[in-house]
Amino acid sequence: MTHPSRLLVACSALAFAVVCALAWAEGSAAAGREKNRMCQGCHGIADFRTAYPDVYNVPKLGGQGAAYLVKALQDYKSGARKHPSMNGIAASLSDQDMADLAAYYASGSAN
Repeated sequence: MTHPSRLLVACSALAFAVVCALAWAEGSAAAGREKNRMCQGCHGIADFRTAYPDVYNVPKLGGQGAAYLVKALQDYKSGARKHPSMNGIAASLSDQDMADLAAYYASGSAN
């Protein structure tokens, strides 16, 4: 049987870790707006299609969910999603950059 004080310490440590992770992972739409220049070259043009590596309709980012955008960027960074341009761009992003960009696009401020 676990001693109650050990259980209390373990639960407190877990709660602290969760709160810190949530605070750190929260993105800033204002910071994302400042970081989105590299995104605008493709995603900021209505009905834009790129021919590298194949003809590809570039998706609209504005209004997408923040969690979806962060996951997509993480997958591009890890190579789980394949697109040479996006793999390279995502490789240069920190977790905070991803959270900020996702917050900006999810906020509805972006087209």
